[in-house]
Amino acid sequence: MGTLPLVVVIPTKNEAENIARTVSSVIAHVRAVVVVDSHSTDDTCAIAAGLGAETVLYTWDGRYPKKKQWCLDHVRPDIPWVLFLDGDETPSPQLLGELRSVFAAGPPSVAAFDIPLGYWFAGRRLRHGYTIVKRALMDRTRCRFPEVGDLGAPGMGEQEGHYQPVAESAARLSSPIEHEDLDPVRTWFDRHNRYSDWEAWLELHPEVKERIRRVKTRQGRLFHKVPFKPLVSFGYAYVYRRGFLDGRAGLDYALAMSFYRWQIGLKTRELRAAERQSGGPGGRP
Repeated sequence: MGTLPLVVVIPTKNEAENIARTVSSVIAHVRAVVVVDSHSTDDTCAIAAGLGAETVLYTWDGRYPKKKQWCLDHVRPDIPWVLFLDGDETPSPQLLGELRSVFAAGPPSVAAFDIPLGYWFAGRRLRHGYTIVKRALMDRTRCRFPEVGDLGAPGMGEQEGHYQPVAESAARLSSPIEHEDLDPVRTWFDRHNRYSDWEAWLELHPEVKERIRRVKTRQGRLFHKVPFKPLVSFGYAYVYRRGFLDGRAGLDYALAMSFYRWQIGLKTRELRAAERQSGGPGGRP
């Protein structure tokens, strides 16, 4: 088989630190690579184009579809199969081999594939702790990101939130996408501060939260229901999933995720207090 019959779509904004590695990891292996950029102020697009990727500017209009669904609707519609990579992700060599096996006999019968992430934190590849899986590979004719009703939520903006695209059927691959952000660790905390705004808003909008729960991974659906999330999060990652075997990085990541859950709870309580004082629903962090 020559190149894989799929398009790699890389949604970006200010990924100059990472984008060369991401584009280089796939440009020789797939039919097309397209960087869909939200008006970066750095050299993201120039770097990507210099390596042979197509670049498309994206401007969100504040409505659905959000960015990834817009990509499914508009980016290289001549190629049905789409692999989404973040600007700091690369497919492992094992995954590229697995994809060649999947497509060797023609288009797969399932509509999507869930792919595990090899997660890096503070410069180290985590071997334990959380198991993260993304529905990153899909046939655009049989998949769609749901419109969950979160346009008024803070924190996410043009991005689809922490939920999966809906697919007619799905299978799971065994080889990982490597998620290694070369930016300083403070950018992780910046992102998760925004994400916690979104998660706290959901707590005050249970109908939206329930729609999102239904389109999360099985692990995400279960975690939605547990009490004492910061403690459970730490215990699950560091003890049950043996994050302590990853040394200091495993401890740091377990603490960071526990802090993230604590942020959500604190912001939720603040929002509810503001709601009680105002006598109306909603509020903003």
